[in-house]
Amino acid sequence: MDEKRAFEQLPITQGSDSGSRQPADDSNRRHHHSRRPLHFLTIATLILSLWAFYRATTSSSRRWQERPLIWGKPYPSHLKGVATTPNIKLDENTLVPFEAHIMSKCPDAKDCLELMVLPAMQRVHDKVNFTLSYIGRPTANDGVACKHGPEECLGNIIELCAQKLYPDPKTYLGFTMCMTKQYSHIPQRSLVEDCALEHALDFNELNNCATEDDGAVGMGAPTRA
Repeated sequence: MDEKRAFEQLPITQGSDSGSRQPADDSNRRHHHSRRPLHFLTIATLILSLWAFYRATTSSSRRWQERPLIWGKPYPSHLKGVATTPNIKLDENTLVPFEAHIMSKCPDAKDCLELMVLPAMQRVHDKVNFTLSYIGRPTANDGVACKHGPEECLGNIIELCAQKLYPDPKTYLGFTMCMTKQYSHIPQRSLVEDCALEHALDFNELNNCATEDDGAVGMGAPTRA
């Protein structure tokens, strides 16, 4: 009797007949059917993602083709067609203002002149009104303080005098570039004499201009605070 009761308490899924396996089959079938919606949902999501990616890439490509390239970048849409508008009239005789602001003993001035100003002037010197200005800070006694010290102030005055006495940019810009290449030696007399001789400037005129009224004559040329 005890063995019979023990046997009757065993799980029905361990039986050997087909009736005892039926609940397990029903459970597997229900689990299989429940996974089908998940499969459909995954496939639908994948299709929608591919469609969105296709729309984005084709739209971007179309926008890129619609904009012409200038120096490797798309031309701004709000300026598209401005250059070819027949109503715009340009005066070819009007010179474009072109300014550079430097300090005579600043190492960055060498790169500015050598890498940017001179190459630009070689191309457009006849189309611009070029002005070379110097950076300084006005003082309470009507003087000017220079970032790299009093020697830089004197160097600025000498180069401003060259601009005042020889207004042709090809002349005074060449002299200034000669000085700037050895900016650490500004304002040594030997450097000024050598650069003046190289670019056909009168050293005595430069010297008189730089010393007259404590440099006030030279400072009459543009200076930036």
